[in-house]
Amino acid sequence: MTARMLRIGLTGGIASGKTTVADLFTGFGATVIDTDRIARDVVMPGRPALAALTQALGSGILGTDGSLDRQRLRERIFRDAATRGIVEGILHPAIISELIRQADAAPGPYQVLVIPLLVEGGRRELVDRVLVVDCPEEQQIERLMRRDGETRENAARALAAQATRAERLAAADDVIANDGEPAKLVEMVAGFDREYRRLAAKN
Repeated sequence: MTARMLRIGLTGGIASGKTTVADLFTGFGATVIDTDRIARDVVMPGRPALAALTQALGSGILGTDGSLDRQRLRERIFRDAATRGIVEGILHPAIISELIRQADAAPGPYQVLVIPLLVEGGRRELVDRVLVVDCPEEQQIERLMRRDGETRENAARALAAQATRAERLAAADDVIANDGEPAKLVEMVAGFDREYRRLAAKN
């Protein structure tokens, strides 16, 4: 970690609103690096991580064009904890390596590193502060059903596979409550932007 750059770890449960918050930080001029985007890049056809996944899990995780069939892989992960362990063991090191590379090269008043599994993955050392986007679990389920067309059962299973709300809040230095009006969300992000700029200037 470079001493000159303040790094904020943005995390939260599935469908909590991390992307919305990250986009707001981008709008305020922060440098945002999203591990979800990195995760998509590292499994593009021809990349070593996709080859490793295919070798470990078989060609059934691929679509007809040779690209990763994310829905099929997600269903296997939900059904089988061993598959989840295999996938995480292959993808997490590749994602973290690329995240560090991008963060070391990026400018900005401060950096927001979007790491959905920051609490679960034990990667606290990557960041200076942890910012959790929080909302009630029922809202997460409703958003997931609406966004991805998931059944309630699958949405609840997706939540159960992650850290609990209490565990994320216990790990947080800062919290954004994303359970109300969009205007309030903008106001909260603006406040954290001011605070992080102040901390970055001291750093």
